[in-house]
Amino acid sequence: MADDYLVRIGKLIRDARQHRGWTQAQLADALGTSQSAVNRIERGNQNISLEMIARIGEALDSEIVSLGYAGPMHLRVVGRRRLSGAIDVKTSKNACVALLCASLLNKGRTVLRRVARIEEVYRLLEVLNSIGVRTRWINDGTDLEIVPPARLDMDAIDADAARRTRSIIMFLGPLLHRMDRFRLPYAGGCDLGTRTIEPHMIALRRFGLDITATEGLYHAVVERSTSPDRPIVLTERGDTVTENALLAAARHDGVTVIRNASSNYMVQDLCFFLEALGVRVEGIGTTTLTVHGVATIDVDVDYSPSEDPVEAMSLLAAAVVTESQLTIRRVPIEFLEIELAVLEEMGLDHDRTPEYNADNGRTRLVDLTVRPSKLEAPIDKIHPMPFPGLNIDNVPFFAAIAAVAQGQTLIHDWVYDNRAIYLTDLNRLGGRLQLLDPHRVLVEGPTRWRAAEMMCPPALRPAVVVLLAMMAAEGTSVLRNVYVINRGYEELAERLNSVGAQIEIFRDI
Repeated sequence: MADDYLVRIGKLIRDARQHRGWTQAQLADALGTSQSAVNRIERGNQNISLEMIARIGEALDSEIVSLGYAGPMHLRVVGRRRLSGAIDVKTSKNACVALLCASLLNKGRTVLRRVARIEEVYRLLEVLNSIGVRTRWINDGTDLEIVPPARLDMDAIDADAARRTRSIIMFLGPLLHRMDRFRLPYAGGCDLGTRTIEPHMIALRRFGLDITATEGLYHAVVERSTSPDRPIVLTERGDTVTENALLAAARHDGVTVIRNASSNYMVQDLCFFLEALGVRVEGIGTTTLTVHGVATIDVDVDYSPSEDPVEAMSLLAAAVVTESQLTIRRVPIEFLEIELAVLEEMGLDHDRTPEYNADNGRTRLVDLTVRPSKLEAPIDKIHPMPFPGLNIDNVPFFAAIAAVAQGQTLIHDWVYDNRAIYLTDLNRLGGRLQLLDPHRVLVEGPTRWRAAEMMCPPALRPAVVVLLAMMAAEGTSVLRNVYVINRGYEELAERLNSVGAQIEIFRDI
């Protein structure tokens, strides 16, 4: 039945393509994929997502194949299914978006391997394309090629796409080397409360960048005579702040010292990429980075970003809350060691393989097998710290894990104003979470999860936590409007289904 459905969809696509007068190669080019992939789709030999159907419909201007894209995406989850087998961790979302911004430093061709096919990446690609950067998916859509123009057209920027991602703020560092004046839309992204960009401004002013904000735009002016004459001390040890300072320093013709720098995974990946561009960076993995910048970067570079420790934590949490035995492959262990140490104290039964290198040759990976465990609440509170502490983005997953542990767990999410509030959505699924203030929540376990229908929280990690709880709940749940999950995870439902989950993707027609 499924094969027959794919054949019928393939025929519709073929007919629409022929009606448009396009060859398979032309359609493949419009989609950023290969002719062989289009051929497989048209013959019904390729699984195809609703998102791809929608993209094909848009490319071919065909109402028939875009019919399924009538509304937001929802998930229907049949719970209490044990997961089994093995699943690979995808490349890092946060590293990929930083590298897309960093590609603006290079006049040459950049190829990024196994780029995450997620909404956050798509939004940045829309912005890059709108200002004249040529991008295309190559090697059956797994890798991304980026070729910049001689001159960026900032007046043509796709403001809607830019406002849907906070990552746009990392355009500031590269752009200050390319033009004396430019405008950039306000940064958006998850609803996590007020987050000032002042730490970015403090760092970038040292390179001559002056920003004024009016009517939803940052107006930037660069004073070329200004350059850092002493070490830059970041006022917060933030990941994107450090990345922006690195991007500015990369093409500053001199030596820049950045102190109180983040040493987190995406920052290290950016440093490795800058080294591939010919920029020497000392102190990678520490809080003091010394950047030997170069005035011009014009190289053809091929780079493989490393795997995502937060996705690895998501998959680990999925195994824990569903009481499953699951092997999670390609886990960047350096950035998950604190989390695993806490879980070991709670009673997690797991083992790991010897370490091996990621494709970038630098990041250390392991394969991690998690088994059903009787967990006890930790004695100390769960709270994030800058790397090498417990990752800020991994804190929400401890809410779901604590909910299946015996006892009370205090979770203190001191970084974001709203995220602890969203964790109380687990109460709709049978959880017992008490909000103490906007940053602290008390979790009582163990939990007897129950099915529910609810809207997706507007923040990425709490949204995934709700999905994991639905997977553990008795009965069928519905999670509506999951765009925020697609911002940070590539085909998460399909991949969870491959290891035993039962999650159906549907749309309102």
